[in-house]
Amino acid sequence: MKAAVIMGSTSDIAKVEPAIEILKDKGIEVKVRCLSAHRAAKQLSEFIEELNNDGTEVIITAAGMAAALPGVVAAQTVLPVIGVPLSGSVLDGVDALYSIVQMPPGIPVATVAINGAKNAAWLAIEIMAIKHEALRQVLLDSRKSMQEVALLSNDEIIAKYEKNEE
Repeated sequence: MKAAVIMGSTSDIAKVEPAIEILKDKGIEVKVRCLSAHRAAKQLSEFIEELNNDGTEVIITAAGMAAALPGVVAAQTVLPVIGVPLSGSVLDGVDALYSIVQMPPGIPVATVAINGAKNAAWLAIEIMAIKHEALRQVLLDSRKSMQEVALLSNDEIIAKYEKNEE
């Protein structure tokens, strides 16, 4: 099970690291690169070609401002590409969001929320879980755990406010 994470700038690493950690924690091999679509175009294309041939199943791309990276990657592969728009400009990531979601027909990029790297990782796991039953079980177990935490919080709220009403 392989995924890749590409960011456009080293300033993006703090926003991208949570995705890398989630993927690795779930047993997924992750290749991580910092390759700007504008400043390292040749090296980016070479890396995409490597991913096209090494068993990588999903590519997460993270970029801010013009956010060309996800579209440039999607144009060079038929692997699923997930775009993470990043804040950092005066438009606080809205510019990146618009850039990523406005791809031309036939070159889609799945897009998560601004700074939504964690959900990009979970979406990548969902995509890979179609093929890997072990990842499907990881997702089911994670959802059950999230439900338990949510219900525990609910029980605490009920206990706090019902206690005051008596």
